[in-house]
Amino acid sequence: MTRPAINRLIRFHRDEGGNSTIEFVIWFPLYIFLLLAAVEMSIISVRQTTLERAVDLTVRDIRLGTGTAPQHDEIKDLICDRAVMVPDCKNNLKLEMISVDPENFVPPPVVPDCTDQSEEVRPVRNFVHGASNELMILRACAKFKPYYPLSGIGKELTKDNAGYAAVTTTTAFVQEPR
Repeated sequence: MTRPAINRLIRFHRDEGGNSTIEFVIWFPLYIFLLLAAVEMSIISVRQTTLERAVDLTVRDIRLGTGTAPQHDEIKDLICDRAVMVPDCKNNLKLEMISVDPENFVPPPVVPDCTDQSEEVRPVRNFVHGASNELMILRACAKFKPYYPLSGIGKELTKDNAGYAAVTTTTAFVQEPR
């Protein structure tokens, strides 16, 4: 009785029929992990790029405006209309405009002012319309939920308590004379 069992084990050991299955089981999770990471990175890059372009186009409109100084809500609407890849832009975008003296430059705070979906809404931290020929810094921060929050890049993103990550952009411009 033990001899047929030993013969079966020897035949099983020599059989190479399942080798491709074992390789598939080992490599498939790695390929899926890389695929999910690539998709997440692509989506984040597109969101960052569209936000930067929307802010640049809006600042260009502000610079070229003849004596008009759009208010916070108007600037936010212009950016949200152009940033099509930022989900729920009207609620997830926060703007900060800071007047800067180029001769005595003091950099703005390193951490941009972003919305935190788990907290109550806070008013705008700093949004000052500059005087003529004044250097202005405009920062925009948009929050989004990662598509794959538990794998790859989505897991490594810095998120708030509600699970939202952020993309930010900063631009500077000189307030034209009025």
